[in-house]
Amino acid sequence: MNAGKEPQNWLMYSGDYTGRRYSTLHEIDAANAGKLTPKWVYQTMAGGKFETTPLVVDGILYGTGQDDRAFALDARTGRPIWQYQRGLPGDIRPCCGRVNRGLAILGDKVFMGTLDSHVIALDTKTGNVLWDVSAVDYTKGYSFTLAPLVIKSLVLVGVSGGEYGIRGFIDAYDANTGEKKWRFYTIPGPGEPGNESWEGESWKIGGSPAWITGTYDAETNTTFWTTGNPSPSNRGEGRAGDNLYSNSLLALDPDTGKLKWHFQFTQHDEHDYDATQVPVMVDDGGKKLILQANRNGFFYVIDRTNGKLIRAESYAKVSWAKEKDANGRPVPAKEGLPTLEGNKVCPGAAGATNWMSPTYDQQTKLFYVTAREQCDIFSTAPQPYDAGHAYYGSAYFPNDDAAPFYGALRALDPNTGKIKWEWKHPSPTWSGVLSTAGGLVFTGDAEGNFIALDAASGKALWHFQCGASIYSSPMTYAIAGKQYVAVAAGSSLFTFGLP
Repeated sequence: MNAGKEPQNWLMYSGDYTGRRYSTLHEIDAANAGKLTPKWVYQTMAGGKFETTPLVVDGILYGTGQDDRAFALDARTGRPIWQYQRGLPGDIRPCCGRVNRGLAILGDKVFMGTLDSHVIALDTKTGNVLWDVSAVDYTKGYSFTLAPLVIKSLVLVGVSGGEYGIRGFIDAYDANTGEKKWRFYTIPGPGEPGNESWEGESWKIGGSPAWITGTYDAETNTTFWTTGNPSPSNRGEGRAGDNLYSNSLLALDPDTGKLKWHFQFTQHDEHDYDATQVPVMVDDGGKKLILQANRNGFFYVIDRTNGKLIRAESYAKVSWAKEKDANGRPVPAKEGLPTLEGNKVCPGAAGATNWMSPTYDQQTKLFYVTAREQCDIFSTAPQPYDAGHAYYGSAYFPNDDAAPFYGALRALDPNTGKIKWEWKHPSPTWSGVLSTAGGLVFTGDAEGNFIALDAASGKALWHFQCGASIYSSPMTYAIAGKQYVAVAAGSSLFTFGLP
């Protein structure tokens, strides 16, 4: 993949292997962004949350829609070329909507994970199915919602379903044949390092899904993936221990699936603080780093050569942790744990951020993330495990006084962990972020606005009302030197450019 050498194309979920969601395209810049106009709109004709980040390769756009639709369009005009619709069984069990976040591409194939736990390859010219592999029994609560990641000739996918007491995993499939090459279980089995971090046999239903796309360092041949909450998500009784490798950053050998190292953000999580946020690779002054704004409210800087923590600083209101251990990791506060009566905890159940993609701007050297300010009342009660049914062991309720309750795009300085500036939204938003060499940061809000901000100052330069909340992350591409920016909102894919 030559993503860095082909700025006119958008070749993978985060733009390139680094996860930075940064583009060197600069025709659209801070001086002319106010002139952006809609160029075309594509309707998926499907309900629910539209979370795709489309790919663009040599003028053809490939995207996914709700209910496992896939489509190819003329990226200049939006003219449909083909559409694929997955025939889904009626008893699928997706946790959080019938969503799909995108495709991966290699040669004449695009690859998709499905809600019924299959991995499929489609012909880029026709949309015809070239191979179709069942990964796991979807009736137990497993599903795929992420965009796959292609490394060499392998298609990597991580599973969703942490709310159902699954045993999480990351798979690799041969891009040509669909043959499964390896599986890494994100919960170690008996005799494997880390299994002792689970009480009894709780590891069998311990969750730890990997439902957001990873990144890849070709120099060290290492792929980085993040994992979600242990199950049950908000009740620690019965699963005593750190619960590895839930809520962790994993460094894997992509050829074999072997673990090189791990870093756990939240040990023995009882607040559903999934670590499934994109692990962004940055090189700074000879240092090889991973940056991640975590759902638990802390912004982490980690040495990606060995998994050692460099810095962890809060970037939102945090009450679940009041101190750090000798290694700099947040330590849970007893008064923040869920109880039968309930405790007010910050961040709330949706986290200080969530799965929405951040961006790292190579010019400003800032990390931009969609932040959520919300506290909830967490309570807990015993719940028996029932395969294929929700397994939370908890309940959470909005804080009575609803304060704080808002969203913000925050620019963070990785050298200090401090906030340089923020752009406040009227309410928490689920939009991801894009930065470009034109000095711009693009984001969206729950009220339907797609917004361009000055990357250095956070000043608003332009907005467009899409008519529906934005649950996706924007991307950009170019055709014949003309730059476009695209974002999904409602059931529509909007594309913008200069007059």
